[in-house]
Amino acid sequence: MKSVNPYLNFQGNTEEAFNFYKKVFGGEFPGGIIRFNSAKMGEKLSEEEQQKVMHVGLPMGNQNYLMATDALESLEQKVKFGNNFYIAIDAESKDEADMLFEGLSDGGKVEMPMADQFWGDYFGSLTDQFGVQWMVIYSHLKTEN
Repeated sequence: MKSVNPYLNFQGNTEEAFNFYKKVFGGEFPGGIIRFNSAKMGEKLSEEEQQKVMHVGLPMGNQNYLMATDALESLEQKVKFGNNFYIAIDAESKDEADMLFEGLSDGGKVEMPMADQFWGDYFGSLTDQFGVQWMVIYSHLKTEN
């Protein structure tokens, strides 16, 4: 495993929160702030929701990031205590990502099965049998050059 990172869910104020964290911790947002209008599914959202944050990451030391998204109620996402964060695992390989995902999902609920995503990563998300939310990521584009 390369790293384990917190992934936060906000109810529409991710950009505000991350500008605050950037001021506190320093650094920049590699890749900038990705908005919902950059995804195909963004076409189905209101203009206001299209401008919300789909993903942002702030480096926190070596290979660790604080990451986040705006949860959208129109996508049936409602932030409440217990679902306001994920633990994101950055796997060393696709096989490791599959093994971790399979193990964590045993007795749990798969939210998004492992698959290649439009942003270039192999990714899946789930809630384990204890109610902890996980994201498993293999960034093969960054490591297979």
